[in-house]
Amino acid sequence: MFRPSMFAKKINLFPCFTKNKLTSALMTAMVVIIASGCSNNAADAGGSKIVNSAQAKTTVVANDSDKGVVSALQENLKASGIEEKIISAVPTDMSGVYWVTAEGLPPFFTDKSGKHIIQGQIISVGNGEPVDISSSLIAKTAQSELKNVAKKDMIIYPAKGTTKAVVYAFTDADCGYCRKLHEEISDINARGIEVRYLAWPRSEQSIPKMEAIWCSSNRQKAMNGAKIGEDVSAKACDNPVGEQMALGMRLGVRGTPAIFTESGQQIGGYLPAAQLAEAAINN
Repeated sequence: MFRPSMFAKKINLFPCFTKNKLTSALMTAMVVIIASGCSNNAADAGGSKIVNSAQAKTTVVANDSDKGVVSALQENLKASGIEEKIISAVPTDMSGVYWVTAEGLPPFFTDKSGKHIIQGQIISVGNGEPVDISSSLIAKTAQSELKNVAKKDMIIYPAKGTTKAVVYAFTDADCGYCRKLHEEISDINARGIEVRYLAWPRSEQSIPKMEAIWCSSNRQKAMNGAKIGEDVSAKACDNPVGEQMALGMRLGVRGTPAIFTESGQQIGGYLPAAQLAEAAINN
């Protein structure tokens, strides 16, 4: 998966944000990693297997947010020209390291002083398989946030027969792997998996098309057409595309498709239907 520089210009990719927000400037762009390429689960896999903390059943210290760390981090960010509000700073099982959630930013780590922003995975080793210590915290946040998305704001492809599991998929009409996933939507549904699409256009150029899909009188028909390259047009309307883009950012979405289970586990980018169904049912 192509991942551009951390200095990717948020202003170009997310014009729906207010001018004030955008001018939180270069430091915000450093914190937000925006992927302009499709995600492929195989490409993301890397080398050695990294087990998430929920799967490994390791203990992640999930106490209440540390108000002192929140306050210190907020002040340090403000001093560097970043105005985004810090929501929480939860201690992890790595001493002195906290998991931070913030409005308008993907989650990240910080130290107790709130002076350092740490991006990416922190892996615990030495006690069996390597474990990503943040994954259970991410899943808890994702589970809560996704549960609160109204069904009317998603494009839903229901399971055929008994619903065995539900997945949420952040998608873009122009993404190759998203289209590949959509080619298998009937197979996925036939395996008892309900797919709930959320909008996550990867570029400024994709935003109008995604908004047109969500503003169409028949969203499924519009989505089906867009996934095979058809033009989609619809009268402008109030739509949830901007909100869903922001939600994806908060959940750390970096490319599409990004697939989450009801438990909040991110199970991949593109997965073949059989693999996706197995992962959805088991997570």
